[in-house]
Amino acid sequence: MTDVIEKGGGSALINSVPTLHLTKVAFACRDLEMLQRRIASRASGGEIRIATRMRPKRAAEAVGGNLYWIVKHRIIAGLEILRFDDREDGRIDIVCAAELRTVAPIPRRAHQGWRYLEEVDAPSTDDDGSGLGELPPRLYGRLAALALV
Repeated sequence: MTDVIEKGGGSALINSVPTLHLTKVAFACRDLEMLQRRIASRASGGEIRIATRMRPKRAAEAVGGNLYWIVKHRIIAGLEILRFDDREDGRIDIVCAAELRTVAPIPRRAHQGWRYLEEVDAPSTDDDGSGLGELPPRLYGRLAALALV
């Protein structure tokens, strides 16, 4: 992420704070296909709104980052975070682009609400060629519990 700063009639590129991401458990989703259907059914105008109780203190850093979804203790996909909107009921909407992008799965414990995920810990969109992403969730979970993946 870079910012352009106007300086004396010209502009200079500077590196800003690295992008910050969020993680959230896809409650009651068994697999990627179910998550894709959920996102598609809730999307409107190319955007999807995910309600949450608390506005992230680092919300400005998260805009442009991703909201990564955890299914069966693995991060499997993400949505680009566009902005955070206040709701009339006092809650916050995390507004994301409705395009769900799969990522190379990485283990992540379930949690309530959302959690920050630093850029260095974020999953890759590239397939690492290991085939781990193709393993059934139950087998992957057992291998992870044994520290084999």
